Amino acid sequence: MPGSRRIDLVLLMVAIVWGSSYLAAKTATATLPVLTVLFLRYAISALALLPAARRANRTERRTGLILGLTQAAVLILETYGVTHTTAANAGLIISLTLVLTPLLDRRRLPPKFYLAAAICVAAVGLLMSGNGLHQPGIGDLLMLAAAVVRAGHVALVGRLAHDVRPLQLTAIQSLVGTALFVVPGLPHLPTGPATWLQVTYLALFCSVFAFLAQTWAVQRTSASRASLLLGTEPIWAVAIGIGLGDERLTVPAALGAVLLLAGTTWGQSIERRHREAACLTPTPV
Repeated sequence: MPGSRRIDLVLLMVAIVWGSSYLAAKTATATLPVLTVLFLRYAISALALLPAARRANRTERRTGLILGLTQAAVLILETYGVTHTTAANAGLIISLTLVLTPLLDRRRLPPKFYLAAAICVAAVGLLMSGNGLHQPGIGDLLMLAAAVVRAGHVALVGRLAHDVRPLQLTAIQSLVGTALFVVPGLPHLPTGPATWLQVTYLALFCSVFAFLAQTWAVQRTSASRASLLLGTEPIWAVAIGIGLGDERLTVPAALGAVLLLAGTTWGQSIERRHREAACLTPTPV
């Protein structure tokens, strides 16, 4: 297989794994408390990355502590949210991060970007409406909050993680999450092998594998191509939620899903072209 196709395949696998994480988390929390699922996800990841954590320097430990706290906040909202909504809705709503991150990053953007963001907001309203207008469900609201916090986390990563190694940073974040959730999570460990497989999948595939594979692939291809393939995550979340989770999309929700995918893709392309144009603009002497 040619190198470029192999890289594309790796990025697509990351998107599929991340898309499957919502159904995996929803299934795991059906038999375990949310905080136990989070503790096990972090603890298993930390064990796998322990050698990297030992090689972390002071800057990586300090940055990992800060970003570990914000990452934990994202996962709390995501995991509680997915227990009260469908995996398909969760994967779609969290994709708002793609348009929220540039807004939180305090960059000037073209007017078209704000139109794309408005389309995304309208799409989320349709997703939350179900069969008609009603009070939004708590799960969808939590996923919306998770998208906002996740966008803030991504913006913070962009500001703090310039001089750190990704593997060491991830290892420290895993240790921070383990420490945060060990007290509430430890007393409720699973007894059945199926639940252990679910949380192990979340830890080793959705966290460790996905991050390392993403880093490896992004270093070998263009950022625009990587973002295009990773941006298919919500499509896989819907496909897996419907195909394996027996979930359904109502007509308004299906329209919202199409609008959200279109809005995030359009907004992402506008932001990327604007950023690339800014990099090519010569600096006045």
